[in-house]
Amino acid sequence: MSSPIVKLIAQRIALGIMLLLAVSVLIFVGTQILPGDVAQSILGQSATPQALANLREELGLNDPAYVRYFRWLGGVLTGDLGTALSSRQDIASSLGGRLWNTLFLAFWAAILSIPLAITMGLVAVRYRNGVVDKAISGVALASTSLPEFFIGYLLIYFIAVKLQWLPSVSTVYDGMPFIDRMKAIALPALALTFVVFAHMMRMTRAAILNVMQSAYIETAELKGLRPIEIIRRHAFPNAIAPIINVVMLNLAFLVVGVVVVEVIFVYPGMGQYLVDHVSKRDVPVVQAVGLIFAAVYIGLNIIADIAGIIANPRLRHPK
Repeated sequence: MSSPIVKLIAQRIALGIMLLLAVSVLIFVGTQILPGDVAQSILGQSATPQALANLREELGLNDPAYVRYFRWLGGVLTGDLGTALSSRQDIASSLGGRLWNTLFLAFWAAILSIPLAITMGLVAVRYRNGVVDKAISGVALASTSLPEFFIGYLLIYFIAVKLQWLPSVSTVYDGMPFIDRMKAIALPALALTFVVFAHMMRMTRAAILNVMQSAYIETAELKGLRPIEIIRRHAFPNAIAPIINVVMLNLAFLVVGVVVVEVIFVYPGMGQYLVDHVSKRDVPVVQAVGLIFAAVYIGLNIIADIAGIIANPRLRHPK
């Protein structure tokens, strides 16, 4: 690769690292200004002042905020996410299986949604302004208008309760047979597919239609190429950069935005773990999960930027 491309990639990576550090500060500050007392939440309302003072000293809550931040950041950089205040369990160990569960769910939702969205976007362009295009766009608009919790409850009511095809509670465990695990995640994966499908499809359609206005597309039409060939061979490859960006953004949402879906289906992933410990005011857990979500989101955005840079023919073949 040429040096301008390498320079741009290095800049994107450096910017991502700086952004993640800034987000870590925001997460720490946000958890520190929450109302209430962590020590009081752990010991309860009947705790004596001396017991509260001893616990605050043990947890380091009496240290200045910047000392606690750098202590936490140093632990994160060495792989130590801290200890959960409510259960006294190591957070990194507790998150391992739940992170895998979230990634497993996001992976299968992506397998369903990405090919479907791109294919429907291509079909909509092929039959643009026709009945097929309007039908696909209508379904996408309806999917975009419905929040994920509503889609989840609709799936539970019709598929799990009325038809009884799939379980309404997504219970998974270590050593679970693959087929049983797939049945357990089917409904949450379908709900996530509905959520991200519309955005990817509409952006794919818009990106290809933008390319279709180019002069070389008109030349291909004058040569007598079939519309589907023009879209497949000329329009789609040149629209790949914005499509990659929107796909990566939705992949980030599949990992970061699963909180509501996991809670609805009682799925033991990162989102469910976060909600459980927010109610307990378990600050170290909230900080750890928030930072992991931020790292995934920023990381996927960096990958999208790098893919867009590499896919840009003007950067690959500068004049």
